[in-house]
Amino acid sequence: MRGLTVKQPWAWAIVHGGKDVENRSRSLGPYRGLVAIHAGLGEAPLSEWTPTLHGAMADTFTDPGVMVRDVLGCRGVVIGIADLVDAHECDWAVMDEEQMSCCLSPWAEYPPDADVWHHLTLANPRPLARPIPWRGALGLWTVPAELEARIREQVAL
Repeated sequence: MRGLTVKQPWAWAIVHGGKDVENRSRSLGPYRGLVAIHAGLGEAPLSEWTPTLHGAMADTFTDPGVMVRDVLGCRGVVIGIADLVDAHECDWAVMDEEQMSCCLSPWAEYPPDADVWHHLTLANPRPLARPIPWRGALGLWTVPAELEARIREQVAL
């Protein structure tokens, strides 16, 4: 199992809000399989929140206080797992039909100032009932056996 550290509220969106594409400026390698979704200590500024994210949050939360506690207050912890099913560089000229469908996701981004952009396609998110405090890392990191055991206690794999 690998881990993926993601700023809030994007980590929440992967596990709870239907976010099926994680956008990255570089490739994370050939790994496909289970990833632990780690809510990093950082928080994306409000100016980066997209209409898709706002819609997912509005569908979930009626109380802004609960949203702040459950999303923005939940950092430095593993909050769930998902399947990393694909990762590709976004270049319309060389993508196959399956990759293009990922790129049509409302969660897919294309920063105008980026030379290359990568999409990680995620599926089958499963939240943890109790977030697990853990230190994240850059890139796709190897989940230590102790953390994997704690995750497996909460989620049937």
